[in-house]
Amino acid sequence: MDNKGSLFHDIAIRIVLLINILLLTIPFIVAWYSCYADLLFIKFERRGHWLVILLFVFLYLVIGRIYDAFKMSYIGITEMVYSQMLSCFEVDVIMYVVAYLLIRYMPDPLPFVAVFAAQSLFSLLWSFLSRKWYFFTFPANKTVIVWDMRQDISYLIDKYDLGQKYKVTATASVDECIADLGMLNDADTVFLVGIHSHDRNIIVKYCLMHNINAFLIPRVGDLIISGSKQSHMFHLLMLKVERFHPLFEYAIIKRLSDIILSLLGVIIFSPVMLITAICIKIEDSGPVIYKQCRLTKDGKKFNILKFRSMKIDAEKDGVARLSTGENDDRITKVGKFIRKVRIDELPQVFNVLKGDLSIVGPRAERPEIAQIYEKELPEFALRLQAKAGLTGYAQVYGKYNTTPYDKLLMDLMYISNANIFIDLRIIFATVKILFMPESTEGIEDGAINAMEMVPEQNKTNQQNQE
Repeated sequence: MDNKGSLFHDIAIRIVLLINILLLTIPFIVAWYSCYADLLFIKFERRGHWLVILLFVFLYLVIGRIYDAFKMSYIGITEMVYSQMLSCFEVDVIMYVVAYLLIRYMPDPLPFVAVFAAQSLFSLLWSFLSRKWYFFTFPANKTVIVWDMRQDISYLIDKYDLGQKYKVTATASVDECIADLGMLNDADTVFLVGIHSHDRNIIVKYCLMHNINAFLIPRVGDLIISGSKQSHMFHLLMLKVERFHPLFEYAIIKRLSDIILSLLGVIIFSPVMLITAICIKIEDSGPVIYKQCRLTKDGKKFNILKFRSMKIDAEKDGVARLSTGENDDRITKVGKFIRKVRIDELPQVFNVLKGDLSIVGPRAERPEIAQIYEKELPEFALRLQAKAGLTGYAQVYGKYNTTPYDKLLMDLMYISNANIFIDLRIIFATVKILFMPESTEGIEDGAINAMEMVPEQNKTNQQNQE
C-alpha cells in the first residue's frame, strides 16, 4: 500500500471508529438527559453535561483499546462484539457511580440496563457492517512468509480467520529470500519467522526501502535490548543493558497496589471462597487448600495457595505433569467448575498480600518444570528477574498450551518495559479472558516433552544462531 493509499486507509478507519463511538454513546446521552440530568444535587450548565459525556467517550476509548475492541480487520465479529460489550459494561458501571456521586443518592439503575442493551445491539450491527465494509474496500494484503528456525506460520492465518486480511502469495526459507530479495517486490506485507538477526536485518532494510510492511517474531536478545537505556559516552551512542531494576517510585506504587488490591480481593471474594471450601470438603473430605512449591524473583521458592481441584493423589508417582484441560481424569467435579471460572486461583490473593506474588508479573513456575525447560532453553531463567505475578503478559496474551519459548518472549517483553500503565493494562485485559475458554486449554499430553519447548524447526542450530 503506497503512502496515498495508507492515508486514505487511516482516515477511513477513523471515520468508521467515530461512527462506533457515536452509536454507543447515543444511548448513554439519551439516558443521561432523560433520567439523571434533572436529579443532580448541584445543577449543571450545558458544559457540565458535556464533560460527563466526554468522560464516557474517553473511558470507552481507553478500555476499548485495552480490549482490542476496534480491530475490525484483525479479530472476528464474536470477539469484537464481546470486547465492545465488556468495555461498555465497565464504562456504564463507572458512569453509574459518577451519577450516584453527583445525585447524592442511589439512582434507578434500570436506565443503564436499557443503555447496555441498546449498546449491545449497536455493537453487533457495527461490527458486522464494519468488517463487511473493510474487506470490500481494502483488498487482502499480498503476503510473503519467510521462515528459518520456526515453522511456516501460514496455517495460523487460516486458524485465526485472517485470510481476508493477508493473502499468502509465497513462502520461502530465509536462504531463498536472501538469494533473491526481488521476490518481495510485489508483497504488501512480509512475515519474518524465527530468522537470525543478520539475515533479518538485510530483509527488514529492504522492506523499508521498498515500502513493504514487515512483521517479525522477536528473539530473546531483541527483547533484552528493548529494555536498554540510552546514554552517550566517548561521543558515541551507547545502550546500557542491565538486570531488571525498576525505579524506586514504581516499586513502591506496585507494592502498595498489591496490598490494596489483595485486601479488596479478600473482602469481596470471601463469600465465594467460603462456599468453594465447603463444596470441596463435601465432595471427597480432602484438604481444601492445595500448596505447591513455585519460583519467584531470583529463584526464591514459596508455596502457592490454590483451591484443590484435583484428586488427592493426582501426582502420587512424583512426576510433575501439566494439566491436559477439562478431560484430565485427575480433576474433580468441583475442580472442573472452579477451574473454568478461575475460582481455584482466589487463595493466591494471600500470596500477594504476603509478598510472595505480585498482581502482575511472570507466571510462577514449578521448580521441577522450570528445570526441564531450562535444559532445553537456558534463557528461561531470565523470567526470574521480576517477582512472579497472579496475572501477567503471557497469561493474558498467551494460552495454557503456548510453548514455553513464546511465554518467555512475552514475559521478557513485560520485564523490559514494565511500568504502572502496562500493569493496569494487563489487569484490565485479564478481565477479558476470564470467560474465554481457549485461554485455559490444556496440552495434549500431561507429561512434559522437552522437544516441544522451543517452536523452531531446526533446534540443533539454535544456540549457534541466537
